[in-house]
Amino acid sequence: MTERRISESHGCEFKHRVRYERDTNEPPSIATATALAEFHGEDVAATSTRLYDYIDPDALDALFAETHSGISRAAGTVEFAVGDVTVTVEPDQVEVRPSD
Repeated sequence: MTERRISESHGCEFKHRVRYERDTNEPPSIATATALAEFHGEDVAATSTRLYDYIDPDALDALFAETHSGISRAAGTVEFAVGDVTVTVEPDQVEVRPSD
């Protein structure tokens, strides 16, 4: 099993943020749910935040999936708000930070 990295920032000049490095076989929706739970200090299985209230998890996964011919899609970023935080999903990581 590959260990995933979660890094948190709490510095005075920086707002609290979580950066979650996604495993290549892990769906972006699972990585996003894990990063949100970590940001809020909750267990991902018992978190009060339901991702599907903010974004379609299947659509998020499809945006980062390979095409039917097996070709990788061009790298992109999806950003959306979940309550008072901003979530940024990239091909290899998810970042959760307070909204500005």
